[in-house]
Amino acid sequence: MSTAMNFGSKSFQPRAPEKGSFPLDHFGECKSFKEKFMKCLRDNKFENALCRKESKAYLECRMERQLMAQEPLEKLGFGDLIGGKPEAKT
Repeated sequence: MSTAMNFGSKSFQPRAPEKGSFPLDHFGECKSFKEKFMKCLRDNKFENALCRKESKAYLECRMERQLMAQEPLEKLGFGDLIGGKPEAKT
């Protein structure tokens, strides 16, 4: 029992969450974007590459409403979707 009660030992220092962890959307501000993305995944047998437009829209919504840190879309892997049309890969 004495090992569980070491109050004099090091104290815990909380840190900000790592990238990929972000606040929940408590007010449902991006719910419609999330639902479109999830429907796309279900309709495409969870092949996420087919739902990149929906994923991009959802992340943009989260960034606009400060539910996640602002990141350039290129850094998030959406560089080919900027400007509205995906580029054909050769």
